[in-house]
Amino acid sequence: MSKHGKKYRAASEKLDALKLYPLSEAIKLALETSTTKFDSSVEIHMHLGIDPKQAEQQIRTTVSLPHGTGKTVRVVAFVSDDKVKTCKDAGAIEAGSAELIAKIEKGWMDFDVAVATPEMMKELGKIARTLGQAGKMPNPKAGTVTPDPAAAVADVMKGQVEFRNDKLANLHNVVGKVSFGEQKLLENVKAYLLAVMEKKPSTMKGSYVKSITLATTMGPGIKVDVADATAK
Repeated sequence: MSKHGKKYRAASEKLDALKLYPLSEAIKLALETSTTKFDSSVEIHMHLGIDPKQAEQQIRTTVSLPHGTGKTVRVVAFVSDDKVKTCKDAGAIEAGSAELIAKIEKGWMDFDVAVATPEMMKELGKIARTLGQAGKMPNPKAGTVTPDPAAAVADVMKGQVEFRNDKLANLHNVVGKVSFGEQKLLENVKAYLLAVMEKKPSTMKGSYVKSITLATTMGPGIKVDVADATAK
């Protein structure tokens, strides 16, 4: 018995499981095969040819999507008192140092992204394990450790997303919403792919991008033609 429902199976029947679709067609199909009543997220899944065990082949950086992700992002900022106001004005839901750290020590984690100034990093030792396990530890490679935390907060709020490979050399990110339509999603995906291609490690051999799949929340995966999607 299939583990998928009727809507999923009906959507899957519109796809050729053996075909690699041009990027624009894949986006069109992703929208057509969305099965939810709510405004689904559109996700990109990539498998890379890197060796994730090699430190110099780790992929981690950020990209600002032209049209954002459509998701409301909750940002906190670990900063000195003189930077609290500018960070909150930029959109941070909480900003500060000792009090914010103490709040997290007590179990509060109702945020998505944390930014910090370099001098605050040593103060985060008390909660480094908690933040790290949740994938929320500020990191210079992600642009979330910076002397200008207000700008970092603003970037995240405008649609900056972080991508990094997992242990199996995969990338997974949300690149928009079904309501964006084909053109905005195409522009977002192209910006994302350009950022990924720019991070190709100089030490790796063979194909960098092995596969690209697009899907909506609870929708079927659509295999994308890598050569078409990554062509300049």
